[in-house]
Amino acid sequence: MGKYGILWLILFIIVVYGELMFCVTVTYDSKALVIDGKRRILQSGSIHYPRATPEMWPGIIEKAKEGGLDVIETYVFWNYHEPLKGQYNFEGRFDLVKFVKTVQDAGLFVHLRIGPYACAEWNYGGFPLWLHFIPGIQFRTINGPFQAEMELFLAKIVNLMKDEKLRRPNYSGSGDFLGSLVENEYGNVEWAYGVGGELYVKWAAETALSLNTSVPWVMCAQSDAPDPIINTCNGFYCDTFTPNSPSKPKIWTEDYTGWFLSFGYPVPYRPVEDLAFAVARFFEKGGTFHNYYMYFGGTNFGRTAGGPLVATSYDYDAPINEYGFIRQPKWGHLRDLHMAIKLCEEYLLHGDHAHQSLGINLEADVYYKTDDDCAAFLANYGSSADANVTFNGKLYFLPAWSVSILPDCKNVIFNTAKVVSQKSIGDATFSPSASVSELSLSTSPWSWYMEKVGVWSNNSFTATGLLEQINTTKDTSDFLWYSTSIEADEKNDAFLFIQSLGHAALVFLNKKVLAFGYGYHDDASFNISEKISLERGNNTLDIISMMIGVQNYGPWFDVMGAGLYSVILTDLKNAKKDYSSNKWTYQVGTEGESLGLDKTELANSSLWTRGASLPINQSLVWYKSTFMAPEGKGPISLNLAGMGKGQAWVNGQSIGRYWSTYLSPSTGCTDHCDYRGAYDAQKCQKKCDQPAQVLYHVPRTWVHAGENLLVLHEEIGGDPSTISVLTQTGQEVCGHVFEDDSIPVDLWKPDSDSNSQTPEVRLTCDRGWKITSIRFASFGTPKGACGTFTQGSCHIDALSIVQQVCIGKKTCSVPVAMAKFGNPCPGVTKSLAIEALCSS
Repeated sequence: MGKYGILWLILFIIVVYGELMFCVTVTYDSKALVIDGKRRILQSGSIHYPRATPEMWPGIIEKAKEGGLDVIETYVFWNYHEPLKGQYNFEGRFDLVKFVKTVQDAGLFVHLRIGPYACAEWNYGGFPLWLHFIPGIQFRTINGPFQAEMELFLAKIVNLMKDEKLRRPNYSGSGDFLGSLVENEYGNVEWAYGVGGELYVKWAAETALSLNTSVPWVMCAQSDAPDPIINTCNGFYCDTFTPNSPSKPKIWTEDYTGWFLSFGYPVPYRPVEDLAFAVARFFEKGGTFHNYYMYFGGTNFGRTAGGPLVATSYDYDAPINEYGFIRQPKWGHLRDLHMAIKLCEEYLLHGDHAHQSLGINLEADVYYKTDDDCAAFLANYGSSADANVTFNGKLYFLPAWSVSILPDCKNVIFNTAKVVSQKSIGDATFSPSASVSELSLSTSPWSWYMEKVGVWSNNSFTATGLLEQINTTKDTSDFLWYSTSIEADEKNDAFLFIQSLGHAALVFLNKKVLAFGYGYHDDASFNISEKISLERGNNTLDIISMMIGVQNYGPWFDVMGAGLYSVILTDLKNAKKDYSSNKWTYQVGTEGESLGLDKTELANSSLWTRGASLPINQSLVWYKSTFMAPEGKGPISLNLAGMGKGQAWVNGQSIGRYWSTYLSPSTGCTDHCDYRGAYDAQKCQKKCDQPAQVLYHVPRTWVHAGENLLVLHEEIGGDPSTISVLTQTGQEVCGHVFEDDSIPVDLWKPDSDSNSQTPEVRLTCDRGWKITSIRFASFGTPKGACGTFTQGSCHIDALSIVQQVCIGKKTCSVPVAMAKFGNPCPGVTKSLAIEALCSS
């Protein structure tokens, strides 16, 4: 991911304004990246192309541009681009060239992280499994076989960019690269590789420079990055970061907008006030390039999620949510922040910096072009006390944990703690308060296929001892069957104790379910201890071990194992028998996988059983049904709350793994997390004592008019008749702005009298919808929050005025001014609150 970043090769390719290619030269100095001789302040955001569909890319990228981004960043995912050695795939969601061109067509830079190690909560960190089986190989250290393959892939991607003419028209050896990634997230694990790690970093840097891209290279979290490589910062805060040379600019390569989701964990989120505070502090302290991880997180379709136990949703609480909808107020507040910083660009890049203490935890950073021409950042970095400060003879109010931006050293045009942008009602797409159409599949005709327990084909094999799972399956399947026999002289009871490296296992005794065990993301290992009743004679023990993503992070993560490593039977007299070294029969994968039951070609196969009595809450069952595509063009979601654990396919496309029965802990959540004070991934969480995820994204382009095929492989037991198909038909939006709030940032002009302008409530509909009704509108002292607004003691009914301005429009602005509404309560600070419905 994301989590700790290290050695980057930033590959920038630019096409601005349609088809026009610009010849860019890129250097750097102590202030910034220098593009065609000009220093630039750059806002970047991570969007991973395989975590969306090509049809989604243009809309997501356009929203990123509207949000104030200059750059789109993505990893390159080696394991899916080269699934077999020498056989390449650049199609569909993995059409890298098309993604780059789509970004270019929007007039944005591309920041391409070739890696080839990605982490990114991606399966095996982006490495292909075949790499693991090359004789004598060791990953991410000085090792000939590994270095050879890594260099081949780097060259493959660089040459692909050149071959597709994603470079200067007068190409003479260097592509249109503003920067380029050759490793990732190594600084935090380098210690584990000893001298080999130190040499590997030097080799990686030399390899990057040898590609002759003629652009700057960077290494994340690598304090000893050799010149001319730029070392950069990753984390929740990077304002105190200093490059390892005064000649290098201050770059923040991963700023986490939230955190990733794992099965069995609460849903993490990061308040926008804190995120904006972190970004403003970075630029206040001389930062010039900043990247959000993630700006759009997307979905881990299929088996792409890394491990262990990373969920299918990679929403990340990002400004654009998993379904491609703008998340408010995060998107809007950050857009305003970006505009405010841009207004200070010339001062930040060319002004002289001065620091002033304004009190305890209070300060000003000022950037002067001349003695009377400056921009300033006023900061209150205390986490509890608001403050009034005097700056240049004028009094300013600073909420705790906030930064105010003054592009003229006089007027505050933005404060990180004061959110005036539009908000959404409900915390996510398909929330109960949103306009949602839901189709239940309770009356749909279901078919099923019951899998055999244990060995199901003649391609099984026998070995002595318990085999490690990844080396055995080569990740061709999540599943490995371990089968053996237990002989008993007489009917008796005993205790079965099983130990596994991870990630989950379902145990059968004499073909009947005995137990289910599993680990969790931070420790995938687990034990199963069960009292069992043995029959006289032969008893069969069948254990299906389940992977939930191959490990993707940590020192030597590539050799971390999975599957069973100990099976011990203890009778009631405490006599133990270790079956770990017994003969075991192994079967890779499940019977349904081998048959191809997820494929559309088998939809009408006689393999499927259909009847009135649908088997529910049973393990290892394949289910099949059809559904009609919802009307409209919006994304679709499957509600799988009634299912257990498994995987689902729509028209042959895997929408990912689900695990609805794995509940998060019952404590540790809050719906109103205090943004003040240092943030970490566990500070703000919601949905305790609930599944991490029950809604699963089905891209609209994966369905068609008429009937669509739905197939599920249920592993531990669920009820498919509870499934429903949802689509969003509209959205409820709101705004609440006070008359003493700042005016919209885009209205501010240098030397203008901001006091003569008024703040506004601005509402915008997503997806091309229009405002069709106003649910609430009050000017005065309205109370509550979005979705729960009520009239205050001071109230003017603003409904008719707002209706006249907004109904039938995609976007509207309503001034928060007594001239518009009157003055119902003189001497009282008033506000305007509006709730509206957007629909088609």
